[in-house]
Amino acid sequence: MNRHDAIVIGAGQSGLAAAHALLARGLRPLVLEAGDEPVGSWPLYYDSLTLFSPARYSALPGLPFPGDPERYPHRDEVVDYLRTYAAQLGVDIRTNQHVVEVLRDNGFRVITADGTVFDTRIVIAATGGFGNPHRPALPGLDAFPGTVLHAMRYRNPEPFHGQRVIVVGAGNSAVQIAAELAERANVTLATRKPVKFSEQRPFGRDLHFWLDRSGIDILPIGPWLPDGFTAPVLDTGRYRAALAQGRPDRRPMFTAVEGSKVIWPDEQREHVDAIILATGYRPDLPYLGELGTEHHRGVSRDHRGLGFVGLEWQRNLSSATLRGVGRDATHVVRKLIT
Repeated sequence: MNRHDAIVIGAGQSGLAAAHALLARGLRPLVLEAGDEPVGSWPLYYDSLTLFSPARYSALPGLPFPGDPERYPHRDEVVDYLRTYAAQLGVDIRTNQHVVEVLRDNGFRVITADGTVFDTRIVIAATGGFGNPHRPALPGLDAFPGTVLHAMRYRNPEPFHGQRVIVVGAGNSAVQIAAELAERANVTLATRKPVKFSEQRPFGRDLHFWLDRSGIDILPIGPWLPDGFTAPVLDTGRYRAALAQGRPDRRPMFTAVEGSKVIWPDEQREHVDAIILATGYRPDLPYLGELGTEHHRGVSRDHRGLGFVGLEWQRNLSSATLRGVGRDATHVVRKLIT
């Protein structure tokens, strides 16, 4: 009989944290992962990606990140860490199990693409953070004959050597990719507003140290957070200097794409070879269907036993991060079983 104490959908950082929290409460969860291994989206990110938080603040519950706690781990180190975490967790993790539907049926019925059906009273959706790249509706973009790709599909600057490239976005990934590309190509960072920077190591300590010590990192999302807030780009000075030198240059967002040209706000038209969209992600929860995704701090408003882990701004600033998903998972599991 395919009945389980709880089912976690997704075995990235959020799903592994949820499984850990369920184990701590004496439950034996089943974790269903659509991919080949329990590492989430990390292997898909660009080659040079380095965390913006030190190893000390980049670990899941129960397993410190190895090495110097003050260093900034590379993408591949995160992948290895998640592999190790999953192996040591001691739960039933089944890969290549793509969940297509979750139904309410005296609890929940979870159905995978191969037709397998699992029953449970608790479902935690942990695929919402970074599985669905957002492609904005930019006039003319669909007809652009050059290269268009989301940052999730960008790997390194080599394919763009000598090209005219526009990177769209004002976040950490956009700035990091644009600065890297500018060493090989003619690059513009196109943003709707000027890029906001924050010192990565104020007073000689990483910003995450101060967020932790001040309690801001776990402060509940509320009126104190202004509408339209976006996290600033963390910088030691390198990226501000690159923009000041025009490598890349920063321009207000283009208004449309016309053939192979973009139209800038001053109506100047310019040929470009590639457009890279560092425009974030949207929740990736299609399997919930009519159950919906309405929640309060990670707990479904409408369906007892349904929870979420890993959504941006789910409870606080760190909800969708390695350092934050463990706290959220503990909260959600406690609410689901009481």
